[in-house]
Amino acid sequence: MYYVYLLKNSVSNKLYFGYTTNIRQRVIDHNKGKTRTTKTKGKWILVYYEAYFNKKDATQREWNLKHQGRQRDFLKSNIKNTLHAVIV
Repeated sequence: MYYVYLLKNSVSNKLYFGYTTNIRQRVIDHNKGKTRTTKTKGKWILVYYEAYFNKKDATQREWNLKHQGRQRDFLKSNIKNTLHAVIV
């Protein structure tokens, strides 16, 4: 299984999109500072994920969310209450 996920930072409220085969370990790695792009202060919280059987589908979805504002904005509008409710 491949997962596309969305994390939210508890301090900066920044969002991060990524993909992985082990979502639990990936969130742990983000919080331990093992990922260059998420080494900022604060805890990263998993707020959303999608599961895919095919790696190419997952990587394409991740790319779309990172690089296509319409898809990112559409997802954020669909989970806006979740994004605002996540308080750490």
